[in-house]
Amino acid sequence: MAPPLATPAALRPDCSQCFALCCTAFGFTRSADFAIDKPPARPCPNLAADFSCTIHDRLRPRGFAGCTVFDCFGAGQAVSQRLFHGTSWRDNPGSAPDMFAAFRVMRQLHEMLWHLAQAEAVAYSPDAADEVRLLQVKVREVAEGNLGKVFTADVGSLHLQVGEALRWVSEEVRAGYFSDGPQRHGLAPGADLAGANLSGSALCGADLRGSYLIGADLRGADLTAVDFLGADLRDARLDDADLSHSLFLTQAQITAARGNLSTAAPRA
Repeated sequence: MAPPLATPAALRPDCSQCFALCCTAFGFTRSADFAIDKPPARPCPNLAADFSCTIHDRLRPRGFAGCTVFDCFGAGQAVSQRLFHGTSWRDNPGSAPDMFAAFRVMRQLHEMLWHLAQAEAVAYSPDAADEVRLLQVKVREVAEGNLGKVFTADVGSLHLQVGEALRWVSEEVRAGYFSDGPQRHGLAPGADLAGANLSGSALCGADLRGSYLIGADLRGADLTAVDFLGADLRDARLDDADLSHSLFLTQAQITAARGNLSTAAPRA
């Protein structure tokens, strides 16, 4: 039996219980992250008959770095095992369109639940915590519903509500830090900081949500209470950086960056 969505285990991918939905449902374009073009709803040519990846141990050198940083937040096994009762799209080809469409929605729902769990853990005020818990119930109600409920959900509205709740919590947490680092470096949401040299900086309390930090040098930086929601950290240097109390930083973002054994990772 799959763990309930209120537990962290349900929001971690279990590829052994998934029908390779990330390798089929989504399309990708040839780029630095993917070596080929692949349209949506078509299996990747590297997919094996048992739903494993034939080049899993050499994805980066073969040009599939994008695959190494993808995280479904447990949506793959939820769709494969609960919504489709453990019957794969190969065993029942007619189920493929609905299965792939459900995965695209469910991944969004599970990602929202992951961020809400992080927000609940750090929320300061009772009002903010109550709003986060209310939204967790609303999103779980859809994510734990049947296929019809998943397809008819107003995911856009949920996104907006969750985004506002995360912003509320972020502002509360970051307000407790008075470092002049963010102001001194001109940091702001959505900033283009690709290749920026921020090494050794005290950036406590900065709002970097949606920022472009591709290849940025954050070595030795104090990133306490920095909001990384949606930030692009591909190839960012995180050697010796303190991420232990950063906000809304996913494993996929960390995997896309570069660090060392002294990089302090966020709390699980």
